[in-house]
Amino acid sequence: MSDDLFGPDRYSADVLADFRQSRRPKPVPTVEAEHELVIEWADTGFCGAVVGTESGHVQLEDFGGAIRVFPLGPGFLLEGKPVVLAAPAKQKATGPLRSASGSVAVTDHTARVARASRIFVEGRHDAELVEKVWGHDLRVEGVVVEYLEGVDDLDAVVREFAPSADRRIGVLVDHLVAGSKESRIADAVARGPYGAHVLVVGHPFIDVWQAVKSARIGLREWPVIPRGIEWKHGICEALGWPHEEQADIARAWQRILGRVETFADLEPALLGRVEQLIDFVTEPE
Repeated sequence: MSDDLFGPDRYSADVLADFRQSRRPKPVPTVEAEHELVIEWADTGFCGAVVGTESGHVQLEDFGGAIRVFPLGPGFLLEGKPVVLAAPAKQKATGPLRSASGSVAVTDHTARVARASRIFVEGRHDAELVEKVWGHDLRVEGVVVEYLEGVDDLDAVVREFAPSADRRIGVLVDHLVAGSKESRIADAVARGPYGAHVLVVGHPFIDVWQAVKSARIGLREWPVIPRGIEWKHGICEALGWPHEEQADIARAWQRILGRVETFADLEPALLGRVEQLIDFVTEPE
């Protein structure tokens, strides 16, 4: 039949063209996980404000203070509509560069020759944490940090080192609270022949793990471990982490340490003590 007689040939066109176009899904928008952005995890309906992002994950805190961790990417709802959540773009620094401790980073300076003074840190985990946050500052100042296995032999360590006005010792101790064994040892060193050249300070936490803000690992607060249970094992058990072997404890610490980026991730009770020690061993004679 002629189109001239009956109009355009409606049967020669692709009748599925419009259908395919209408069925094509609309692209899901991508939004950045900016701090305090309120967003919902679609699978469970958990809704909260963004309080942190790290290693491909986002931390959301709900109205009641509960914090949960979710993988960045699809699966989120913003105002009821699907979105892909992405890590916030890193902003170009406009001021002086800062080290992890918050000090101005020195970029054109080689490590200084080590001072005679030293900082002793009780515990391997404590030493690793100090290095991660204050390592830049310590290298600039030429301060060596030495690992102290425990404080029971602190008096002997001090006597062997024989500190003086230009050869000081700073000591960081776990759980330095009134009436504790650690406080008695610190007092004895202060009264000893080298007391004027030794500064022993400590944080109140049972273990340096607690010096990391609990929110950094998705907790509102650190679990309370009953007396009689080894603290680190108890923490791992409470968090559902493996804890049967020492290797499990080591992996748990690396997991926690990996969440620490700057001094802002640590409790002030530790920050002040480390800064105090650095000042003590670097002040002029």
